[in-house]
Formats: sequence, structure tokens, C-alpha cells
Amino acid sequence: MTIVSRLKQGITTESAEQTRALAAELAAALPPEATVALHGDMGVGKTTFVQGLAHGLGVTERVTSPTFAIYSVHHGRNRRLIHLDAYRLENEHQIEALLLEEFLVKPYCLAIEWPEKIGAWLPAGTIHLDLSIVGGDGLATDRHRVQWR
Repeated sequence: MTIVSRLKQGITTESAEQTRALAAELAAALPPEATVALHGDMGVGKTTFVQGLAHGLGVTERVTSPTFAIYSVHHGRNRRLIHLDAYRLENEHQIEALLLEEFLVKPYCLAIEWPEKIGAWLPAGTIHLDLSIVGGDGLATDRHRVQWR
């Protein structure tokens, strides 16, 4: 079963390492120009997922959430990873001022946290993934569910 088929059914990971491994597997299956929109509440593992994408793309530097910088650019083996955290943006019009499109040089992978903030700006063909915490009490754990939207 392909990674896409498995994600459409939903996958539960048991640790941050498994979440990263899942994302690395997806990175290997992405087309040369891909946008991955990561939906979910705070603390569900969006940045952890992007760390896995980075690893799968061959990024060797540390990947952290660019909440205050808004986005960061990382260079992998064969393409760059642009990690956008739209949490602090008010709307999609603010993204134009960031000059983000200057970094969307093919091939690339654009990973977006909080994509609902810039919904109208998202390119056609964006891959939407829902991340959630797995557990009865709703407290943050390392168990996450990732599902293709």
C-alpha cells in the first residue's frame, strides 16, 4: 500500500520519531513541486512532521518552527524546503509582502503550518493533512493521527 493510500485511511504514530519517519516517507513520494498544508491545533506535531519532511528531502540543518520569522528556507539534496508558519498572519494578502514566491524555485516543497490563515493563497493541488493528538484525555502526547484531507 502506498504512503498516499495509507494517509487517506489515516495513520497513528506512537512517537515523534514515527511521525518524522512517516513524513520522510511522504517526502520521497512528493512531486517535484509540492505544497503540503498541515492542519491541526497547537501541539499536534506539525513542526515534528516538517522535521521529517526535511529529513526525507536531505536537509541536514536543524528545523524549528519559524513562528516569529514566518518562514525559513532549507536546502536538501535535490530541492529546497520552505517552511511557512502562517499563525501570525491575518490573511492571505500579507503573504505577498513576504516575497515568499521568490523562494519557490523549482523543485521545492512548501510546508505550511496554519494554512487556514492563507486559504485563498494556497496553490491548486495542495496536499492537505489533518494532524491530531491521539488519547482519551486530550493532553499532548507523542501519539498523533495523520490523515489526508
